[in-house]
Amino acid sequence: MRGQEPLETWRDTRRSPAERAEALIPLMTLEEKIAQLVGVWVGADDSGGGVAPHQAEMKGVEWGDVIANGLGQLTRPFGTGPVDPAAGARSLASSQAQIVAASRFGIPAQVHEECLTGFAAWRATVYPAPLSWGASFHPELIEAVAAKIARSMRAAGIHQGLAPVVDVTRDYRWGRTEETIGEDPYLVGTIGAAYVRGIEGEGVVATLKHFAGYSASRGGRNLAPAHMGSREVADVILPPFEMALRLGGARSVMNSYAEIDGVPVAADESLLTGLLRDEWGFTGTVVSDYFAVRFLERLHGVAGDAAGAAGLALRAGIDVELPTVDTFGAPLVEAVKSGQVSEALVDRALARVLAQKAELGLLDEDWRPLPGDPEDVRLDDDESRGLALALARESVVLVRNTGAVLPLAPGRRVALVGPVADDPMAMLGCYAFPAHVGPHPEQGLGVELPSLREALGALSVDLDYERGCDITGDDTSGIAAAVAAAARSDVCVLAVGDRAGLFGRGTSGEGCDAADLRLPGVQAELVRAVLATGTPVVLVMLAGRPYALGPEFDAAAAVVHGFFPGQRGGQALAEVLTGAVNPSGRLPVSVPRDAGGLPSTYLSPPLGRRSEVSSVDTTPAYPFGHGLGYTTFAWDGVHADRADWPVDGEVSVGVTVRNTGPRSGVEVVQLYLHDPVAQTTRPVVRLVGYARVELEAGASARVTFEVPADVTSFTGVRGTRIVEPGDVELRLGRSSSDVVAAVPLRLTGAEREVGYDRRLLVTARITPEGAG
Repeated sequence: MRGQEPLETWRDTRRSPAERAEALIPLMTLEEKIAQLVGVWVGADDSGGGVAPHQAEMKGVEWGDVIANGLGQLTRPFGTGPVDPAAGARSLASSQAQIVAASRFGIPAQVHEECLTGFAAWRATVYPAPLSWGASFHPELIEAVAAKIARSMRAAGIHQGLAPVVDVTRDYRWGRTEETIGEDPYLVGTIGAAYVRGIEGEGVVATLKHFAGYSASRGGRNLAPAHMGSREVADVILPPFEMALRLGGARSVMNSYAEIDGVPVAADESLLTGLLRDEWGFTGTVVSDYFAVRFLERLHGVAGDAAGAAGLALRAGIDVELPTVDTFGAPLVEAVKSGQVSEALVDRALARVLAQKAELGLLDEDWRPLPGDPEDVRLDDDESRGLALALARESVVLVRNTGAVLPLAPGRRVALVGPVADDPMAMLGCYAFPAHVGPHPEQGLGVELPSLREALGALSVDLDYERGCDITGDDTSGIAAAVAAAARSDVCVLAVGDRAGLFGRGTSGEGCDAADLRLPGVQAELVRAVLATGTPVVLVMLAGRPYALGPEFDAAAAVVHGFFPGQRGGQALAEVLTGAVNPSGRLPVSVPRDAGGLPSTYLSPPLGRRSEVSSVDTTPAYPFGHGLGYTTFAWDGVHADRADWPVDGEVSVGVTVRNTGPRSGVEVVQLYLHDPVAQTTRPVVRLVGYARVELEAGASARVTFEVPADVTSFTGVRGTRIVEPGDVELRLGRSSSDVVAAVPLRLTGAEREVGYDRRLLVTARITPEGAG
């Protein structure tokens, strides 16, 4: 029949996703169209007040009513409360069957979950937090981790993951610093793109968060305004999103809660449509951060009611409202019927949503809710735990080791002190299921999560343990016992730091911002007291941000950083402390020396650093990129293949690295750009390339970087991105401040404008000595 032809077209898998979407849209009523632009969060409205301040305002929905016209997304069926994986998969399949049966077109919902530290579900492997990804400087491992996470999600019926966060942290006081990969856009972009490749390579939609500017909030306060110039946006904030889209292939973007220069991103058409779609060519979906559309009315005050907020967001370019039906429900339906909002905007968003559903197979007649038997769903297996351990090992950063106190010598009397020393939760970031959803004592944590104390004990380290104090609070009554334990020992391992949580439930995490960078509670007092014993102290920081390590901490014999290293983090830390693993992590953020003043990342122009015109010294205690190990490396043979570097060309820079120490290890060779004279002020150095070099004792390798001139580009005085001719240096270093060699070069030719299609990557080739 002729009336069936359009139906056959949108079901026809030989057609492109866009063609199938275009064929379906005219068949749908307004209510059916808008139903595809919302998510539904079943079960969250009853207990949401303990999770997010505005979650309690969600209205409950009648399941039969809300699915009658179809449904765009299901929100976090596994991530709302503890559910056995197999039971959860069965329940999800049942819900999808109901959605398909209830509406005219029988289109299943697209299901999304959080996956920042693994699939955020009960009994799923918890991987290290993103700062640990950055500390690894190992994109290939991050891609493998992401692929494994995606496979577990697909097995459970999940189509979209709300990760990675590719915000560049600008103020460590911001509670969500732990969710960022670091303070450098190149590191964030390369690691973030690798994560996206892993997720997307397994057929799961990756969602970039948070586009854009969220991490630059004033005062480090969650959702505070982000007042920054267009150059900071273009040169620091946006590049990781560009890399994750172009090099990773992300198919979804989530808007930022931020307002930039007075315009909330959720209502910013120039950003969500003009830049993202018209200039960059993005064709995927833009999903709202949770409640972000309603926030245009409630928090930002740029809309007078729900319909106004929906219209602003839709016009700006948001396609799907999450987490649950709200302004894109009845308010939007009425606004379109009254002419307040054009139906063409609904159709524009719907075309993107349906095309993505077609890509995922959700418009196919032979669609299945699960790829296999729900009884076979396992979210924490040997492979995933092995990857979690590998990443945890590579992410531990040894930042100080005087007198070779580490690794711990066998037979030494070891005191273990500190509020996070025997706390399994100290290993987890705020988007790990046990921390994010909150305690469910009757269900347990769902995964094995050994503390540092348990992990050291498993390696037969004899410990004299005292807690000393709590993570927060002012109780100092336990400090005396901790001091006594340290005093009677040969060495003291002192573990301090954070507890991740949400909205005041922790000291790090979403809504858990810090007024300054002092250790929480009375932990600094504990550190001072233990250091005063004279016993050599190994200070272990288990935290979601870098806390200030000023002069009073210089007495520590060793300092080790673990940035929420996941469920196998305790084992990784214990192996590093005892020498079973040679540490190879590097700092993805600078460690400040002063807890107050204005936080400063390493991406500073000359006057952002120590100078004679200010009494405030912003020099960090430990710089970005810094990290030590238990072996030594020598660098020599630095050479560039040319001195003149065309503004549209490439230069090759190489160095030979030799392991001169007693054991195998990893050196992270970092390549920085120094641009001494430019038409706008530039960072003294910024990372443009890196390579992890694994070498056996005595072995050497040649590391060669192929550097396109495009990576020197920046936003010039006219507001366009340019490659500017003139003198520059490529600096090879062990960190942003430990430069081994500087290669002077001259960019030649006329000033050249570059855009979104510019070359983004510096490639590194590692050739073992003696190989061709």
